[in-house]
Order: sequence, then structure tokens, then C-alpha cells
Amino acid sequence: MIGVSLSRWTMAYFAAAIVALLLSEALMVAGYGFPALPVQAPQTLVLVHLVAIGWLSLLLCGALFQFVPVLVARSLYSNTLPFPALLFLLAGLGALLIGFLQLAGTIDFAPSLLPYGAILLAIGFALVLYNLGRTLWQARPLPLQARFVAVALVCLAATVAFGAIFSFAFGTTLHSDALLAIAGQGLPLHVSAGLGGWLTFAAIGVSYRLLAMFMLAPELNGRRPQAVFRLGSAALAVAILGGLASLLCKAPVFPALLIGGALGAVALALYLADAVHLYRARKRRIIELNSRMAALALVSLAASVVLTIVLLALGRLTQQVGALVFLVAFGWLGGLGLAKLYKIVAFLTWLECYGPVLGKMATPRVQDLVVEARARRWFVVYYLAVWSATVCLLASQDLAFRLAAAAMTVATLAVAVQLVRTRLLSNVAAASRLPGSVGRPHLLICMPGPNR
Repeated sequence: MIGVSLSRWTMAYFAAAIVALLLSEALMVAGYGFPALPVQAPQTLVLVHLVAIGWLSLLLCGALFQFVPVLVARSLYSNTLPFPALLFLLAGLGALLIGFLQLAGTIDFAPSLLPYGAILLAIGFALVLYNLGRTLWQARPLPLQARFVAVALVCLAATVAFGAIFSFAFGTTLHSDALLAIAGQGLPLHVSAGLGGWLTFAAIGVSYRLLAMFMLAPELNGRRPQAVFRLGSAALAVAILGGLASLLCKAPVFPALLIGGALGAVALALYLADAVHLYRARKRRIIELNSRMAALALVSLAASVVLTIVLLALGRLTQQVGALVFLVAFGWLGGLGLAKLYKIVAFLTWLECYGPVLGKMATPRVQDLVVEARARRWFVVYYLAVWSATVCLLASQDLAFRLAAAAMTVATLAVAVQLVRTRLLSNVAAASRLPGSVGRPHLLICMPGPNR
């Protein structure tokens, strides 16, 4: 990636995402929302959207602004648009959360801010979609990993559309029978598009590249990853489009979700097989902490698939869907995000500070920017806490769940401290920290070049 342009605002997206994660974990420790209250409660919706938009979506947007150009070997269409997009997303998320608090009766004033939050979020995500979409469009024909991202972006548009319909249904008066039907029964489609399409499909596409790059493994473009893409795309089409068609025709959406889920489970099984192959075929025998911790995220993904099948067989999927979503959000997506964030922050900081002077003077290695021994135990605590919390949810042990959430919070905060230390070059030996014209990086903005 030497010579690749750095996305100026990626670190700001990462910082906002980490803050949202810590806030969501603190709310769980305090017993706010699920499992103390039902999944449909406004308080739970505050928690869910703080995680889905504030943590996972902001994290993924920041990563895509940096890595979509790497996937397609082209510059990002605009380095200006990410900043206003971030402002709209943060403002929209804030308005949306206040709207849910209004529904809960915590805040008592009119009118509802849900429609305004939906509009602001739609503008923010539209800027993201336009920027990444133009970048991908100019790079046709797309390589396989980029095609995963393209499908994920379509699912993001669908997720935003469903969310906007829900927001206007809760915050205003809708008169369209079709929109009312979607608002009344479209939640599974909203979750499928967001959690399955936008977040998971994009994570799969990017992880194919990052796992290979960081472990020095051969990139996969053969029949199995092609099958993952085709089966995954078909699963999303059947679940979202088939489910929407069923809903509008006043038919049950469960058959479409079941067929889409079956196709998706096969796709995920093939993806996990590919991930195992990358670990076995790597040239780097001793892998770094981020790759070891990403393996635990993959274990969480496999556990999520198995848990789904078991709950379906027992007829308890509806009752335990909260535990399943928790494992997917924090074990698979959140765990992978934290693991790769640990490497990405170090990698981009090294590129920003030392890439421009590489070969002109002695520079530290990327690994010199981190101290893995400090972070390793906190990653282990995080995963153990997530798995314990999932078991507590399945067993309806609310107090034990809050204790596990507390452990998650402490571990996340400790990892965040390590990320800040990496960004500030605190782990680099003083003698080689700022050689020559290298300046200390800004915490939230990437400004590549020796004369910043």
C-alpha cells in the first residue's frame, strides 16, 4: 500500500465509532434496554441503533473510505465528502436516539425527531453511497472483493429506506397501505438488509483482502469465494426482495427468510472454509495479534450459524433472537472490527508518518507502533465476556449479563487506550519516534507527507 492515498477522515470515523461502542456497553451495564426490557421497547431501540449505526456502520464507513481504493486500485472519488457525511450521520443518529427517548417518555416535547433523524441519516449515507459508488463505478469490471462491497452498499440503501419508513410511521401519520404494511411487518427485512447485507457482506469482502494482506497469504479468487459471493447475493435477494414481495402481497415473509437464511448459512460455511485456508496457507508463520483475534471473531460467526440452526430446530428462534443478534453484533462484527482496527490504526499511522520518508532515513517498523502483550489480554477478556454474555441472555440471567457487559466495557476501554497510544506514537522508542521532518500525527485526521 505504499503510495496509496490516505483517507483524511478515516480516523475521525474510527474515534466516533469507539465512543458509540463504549456508550452502548455502558448502557448495557446500567441495565438499559434489552434484556431488562423487550426487544421492541424504545429503550432497546436506542441501544440497537447506537451499536448498528454509531459503532458498526461508522467503523465500516471509515474502513471503506480507506480500503475500497485499495480493492480497486483507484483513488477515492472524493476526499472532501467523508467529512460532511460524518456530520450528517452523527446529527442523524443523535436525532434518532432522541426520537426513541421521546417514544419511551424519557424526553417530553413535540414534534417527534424520528423523521428528522431519518432524513439526516439518509443524507449522510447518501453521501457515503455516492462517494464509494462512484469509486467502484469508475473501476469496472470489479474484482471479487469489491463486488462484495458493491452488494453491501445496495443493502445499505435498502436498510436506510426501511429505517426511514419506520421513522416516519412512528413520528408522523402515513396514509399509504404499502408503507404501513412495511412499517408493521418489515422489521425482519430491515435487520436482514442491515446486519446480513450491509455489515456482514461488506465485512466478508474486506476481510478476504485484509486477512490475506496481513498474514501474507495468497489472495483467493477461485470457485469457492465465487460461490460465497453468488450464494450470499442470492440469499440477500431472496430474503429482502422476496420478503418484501410477500409482505406487499399480504403473504407470510417467513418462507422467504427461511430460504434466504439457508442459502446464507451455506455461503457463510464456505467463507469460513476460505478463512481457515488463508490461515493455513499463510507465509507469515507467527501471525500478529490482529489476525489471531480475528480468528476468534470467525469462531463467533460459526457459533452464530450453529446457534441459529439449533434455535430453529427447537422452535425458540423468536424468543432468543436477542441473544443471537448480540453474538453477531459483538462477537462476529464487533470482534472483527476491534481486531482489525488494532492493525489498521497502526498501519495507517505508519504510512502517514514514515511512508513518505521510507528509504531516506531509518524508520521504525509497523509492529514498533504497538505493544501486543499489553493488548492481548484485553482482547481475550472482550471475547470471553461476549460469549459469557450470550450464554447469560440464553439463560435469562440479567444480572450476570450486566457483569459480563461490564467486563466488555473495561476491555474495550483498554483496547481504545492502546489505539490512542499507537496513534500518538507513544510506543515507539524516543530515538526513532520523530526522525528528521516527521511530525507527530493528529489524533483524528490523517495528513500524509513529511511537511504537515
